Amino acid sequence: MSAYNSSSLVETPSDFLIPPIVNMPALRIFKILLLSQFSIMLALSLGCESDDKAVNQEPRVNTTVVSGALHVVALETLPYTVRTQGSLVADEVATIGTKVAGRVVKILADLGDQVPAGSPLLQLDSTEFQLQVSQSEAQLTQSRSAVGLKPGDPLESLNPDNAPPVREARAVWEEAKQAVERARSLAERDAISDTELDFAEAAERVAEAKLASAQNGVREKIALIGVAQAQLGLAQERLREATIYAPFGGMVQGRQVAEGSLVQTGQTLFTIVRVDRLRFRASVPERYAGQLKIGQQVVLKLEQNLPQQQVTVTRISPTIDLASRSLMFEAQVPNENGSLQTGLFAEADVVLDPEAKQIAVPIQSIVRFAGVDKVWKLKDSVIVDQPVQLGRKVGQRVQVLSGIEVGDSILLDGALGRSGKFQSSVESEKN
Repeated sequence: MSAYNSSSLVETPSDFLIPPIVNMPALRIFKILLLSQFSIMLALSLGCESDDKAVNQEPRVNTTVVSGALHVVALETLPYTVRTQGSLVADEVATIGTKVAGRVVKILADLGDQVPAGSPLLQLDSTEFQLQVSQSEAQLTQSRSAVGLKPGDPLESLNPDNAPPVREARAVWEEAKQAVERARSLAERDAISDTELDFAEAAERVAEAKLASAQNGVREKIALIGVAQAQLGLAQERLREATIYAPFGGMVQGRQVAEGSLVQTGQTLFTIVRVDRLRFRASVPERYAGQLKIGQQVVLKLEQNLPQQQVTVTRISPTIDLASRSLMFEAQVPNENGSLQTGLFAEADVVLDPEAKQIAVPIQSIVRFAGVDKVWKLKDSVIVDQPVQLGRKVGQRVQVLSGIEVGDSILLDGALGRSGKFQSSVESEKN
């Protein structure tokens, strides 16, 4: 039996399957043909079976099972608030000046010092003021002595009719009246002439006028006593003004003078701020102006990791700012320990309606992915993700503006959420 010549193979796809049959015995050719037919039939059979499987294959079904507690969405009491920003300002700011001119001899307070109310801040040279007080005291003593007042006697105890000049003038008048009566008695007996009677009557009238003049003189001296007392009071006031005192308890924000300086009346010397209580000053948009009331709660969120503070609205501006179309308000902030500084920035939530009803859900039911907030909502026994728009956060609740409605059921724990068929493992949470 001769073998086929392998050098006669042609590299075509069919040649790799069926060898050449040139010079091949009949029995071998028959076997090769039979093997080839069987291979073709097997290939066709496998192809048809694969096509039948592709045609009859059913779509895949998501068999994921999600379990967990549900929360039934409902209207909850969630305070209606508006968020604003503002700053802490001093409750009082006083620019301290001087009412008298003088030279500064001592500085008693400086920047940042805590000064109690009434404590001295600055001392002026008081030599001239002390001399003015001494001069006024001497003038007052002189005026009192002129009307017979001893040192220590009150001015109210003085009766003008008891003053020595008045008593003297009254005695002269009494004598003149008696002389007139005697002259008239003598004139009736023709013992004196009418001229002498007229002379006596004229003397009586002069004495009466002198009495009135003495009384007026005493009243004038009493008035001069009042003038001297006022002058003494002014001199004493100038002496007191030589020392500058703090008008209220606070801290020194600025000092604008040095020792040896000659200051003039009204010149600014110190700036004092009251810091035991501060004011939070902010504004709300015009659309909330009608809802803002004195006494409403304000939740302050301060910088520097300071704790939140709850205060109340204490003052509201009577006018809308035309430039910003906003309404300014103030809230008093206690600061007894001095931990807060004026000028601090703060955010605030003003509670306009503490009993407002709104849709809110537990904060743990919210998940965020790619910047989108969503919840896992139960729909036709299947859990699906539902994007939501959030509002304010109050404690462990967060307001939902859109995306879900009252009566919807969502997963209480959003971290357990995924698309799939729901199977409850615990009771659903309500409200």
